[in-house]
Amino acid sequence: MSFYIKKCLHVLVAFGIYFFPTYSLASTYQVIKIASGLGIPWGMSFLSNNEIIFTERGGKVGVLRLDSGDYYYLTTVPGIYVSGQGGLLDVAKPSNESNDWIYFTYSKLINGNGATTLSRAHIKEGELQDWQDLLVTDSVTDTDRHFGSRIAFNDNYVFFSVGDRGHRPNAQDLGSHAGSIIRLNMDGSVPDDNPFVSDPDALDEIWSYGHRNPQGLVWDKGRKILWSIEHGPRGGDEINIIMKGKNYGWPTISYGKEYWLPIAVGEGTTKDGMEQPIKYYDPSIAPGSLMLYNGRAFPKWRGSLLAGALKLQHINIVDIDKSGNEVSETRELKYLNQRIRTLTQSASGLIYFSTDSGNIYVIKPE
Repeated sequence: MSFYIKKCLHVLVAFGIYFFPTYSLASTYQVIKIASGLGIPWGMSFLSNNEIIFTERGGKVGVLRLDSGDYYYLTTVPGIYVSGQGGLLDVAKPSNESNDWIYFTYSKLINGNGATTLSRAHIKEGELQDWQDLLVTDSVTDTDRHFGSRIAFNDNYVFFSVGDRGHRPNAQDLGSHAGSIIRLNMDGSVPDDNPFVSDPDALDEIWSYGHRNPQGLVWDKGRKILWSIEHGPRGGDEINIIMKGKNYGWPTISYGKEYWLPIAVGEGTTKDGMEQPIKYYDPSIAPGSLMLYNGRAFPKWRGSLLAGALKLQHINIVDIDKSGNEVSETRELKYLNQRIRTLTQSASGLIYFSTDSGNIYVIKPE
């Protein structure tokens, strides 16, 4: 049977089983739309086996029930500064069951412009309660670009990313949070062993710097690696292993080119004291997220990094060896022709992803 015919059969069968269409990913996978009509679903995290909490960049927080596809919005969301690439960004629930906080990043209005902010709240009776801003970063510029921002957890620490805010020198300035990845205790305090706590010219919260706009961040428990993926300019999207106190080079070194001329950004692609990416993309895929797949449903992807691609509109799958080196890359779901924003996985290993067109899908074995 041809791939085209098989794909059509899947769609026809879906009308009898699901409220939303089904697409064939490959001979052993299927992709099912489970929600539509949303704003831009920027972040997603599991609340329970049957519920995903999601953010919309326009400022709403919703909860999706997976068994029915129904969703509702939580009330008492604080004021969000929505402008350009800013708004309500990531959402993440710690895996530690004793921690019932939900963490968010968003752009907060400060003196007429936006600052990337880490916050947390509880969910009670359909409301967000006890909202706390843990860190309003020193990242305000006069642009509405490059806010970041993704969240990752490691033991008792929370990491989150901040873009350079459209002002390149920020990324090399340890006196600004812009262009950095930040590490805090879960209550927002600064860990004593952060790399710059004894440097009077650096901000204590910074864990790494020299980043352009990291929109993917994930802790790899097995390899004990913090992974990041960030936007380059024209070319130069990067996957990095994030290490304590390291400088990742932007804008001094880059594999990208200027937007206005086909010339390289910065001084070149390497420089002493600046880290090299594990992988870079040329042309850019425009990554919107990063997930480490560790489920059982898709054994061939176990241990791989999955990124949502915005510009090139696919799921980017990078197979990684035990040492953290790239083995291979594949690109799935290009036929959907949608900007894939964020990904998450269920306890059983099913993969959920959202698109900027307001849809949420699940990838299941056939």
